[in-house]
Amino acid sequence: MTAYALEVEGLAKSFAGKAAVREVSFKARNGEITGFLGPNGAGKTTTLRIALGIIRPDRGQVRLFGRGLEKKAFDRVGFLPEERGVYRKMTALEVITLFARLKGVPAREARERARTHLDRFGLADAAGKKIKELSKGMAQKVQIISAIVHEPDFIILDEPFSGLDPVNQAVLEDMIREQAEAGRTVLFSTHVMQHAERLCDRIVLMARGEKVFDGRVEEALAVVPRQVDIGVEEARDLTGLLSPFGSVTRLGPDEEGIEIWRVVLSGRASPQELLKACVDAGITLARFEPLRPHLHDAFVRLVADPADARPAEA
Repeated sequence: MTAYALEVEGLAKSFAGKAAVREVSFKARNGEITGFLGPNGAGKTTTLRIALGIIRPDRGQVRLFGRGLEKKAFDRVGFLPEERGVYRKMTALEVITLFARLKGVPAREARERARTHLDRFGLADAAGKKIKELSKGMAQKVQIISAIVHEPDFIILDEPFSGLDPVNQAVLEDMIREQAEAGRTVLFSTHVMQHAERLCDRIVLMARGEKVFDGRVEEALAVVPRQVDIGVEEARDLTGLLSPFGSVTRLGPDEEGIEIWRVVLSGRASPQELLKACVDAGITLARFEPLRPHLHDAFVRLVADPADARPAEA
């Protein structure tokens, strides 16, 4: 049995002579949450459509559950497309039940699952309402439920957080975690790094139709130079003391009047060495704060100049 729900190898696709995807390869490991990240227009949706057999690639191969794109394999996949759209004249309960039935769930069980998920997403009172009567966010939640109601082994979500308010984004994050905890594989695309940082085991980062990073979240964070904020109460120039450790910026006084200096560490310089230098120089520190890197910082660095960070295969 393969260790991967999805394997794509050497995918390439052009439209009207313009390359949308360039030799992209990656894998989604069973039971993990993989973030498929990148700015708008990076080639994420085209790649996902190729992986689902919706679009034929110019080159490359796709394997689902270790095999080619066989029709019966898609019964084990749940997909939320970027373009939202369900039957507007059907009720929320009818839509979800229909999608479950299309994936082979018996009628009574399909309705029971639909009601359970509607309640889980706070839509119990909307079960009998037609989709056209629901708000955009409510209709989107119905479509998300429709993608998971048949309990697929592999779930693909294309920009699932788009259009949801912060409360429902948190509900969706919890749902994604629950699916992974149940042993299912989740691949979701997004351009919002905060969701990926909180959720993902691994990330695949796209830019300009190419893969620029493929690895674990902590490996992506490692490409961000470490930074330290130093606060002193006395007004003095610390440039000479701090510059051997990296790039130095004087940020000025904070709301408490403490003078803040930021050091972007270079090379092998460490926060411990920087702290020792300050103590040895007799500096009275009001603050010494190593800054935690975020996935957004790694994203900006890798997309702006991936060759300057680290190899695409981490």
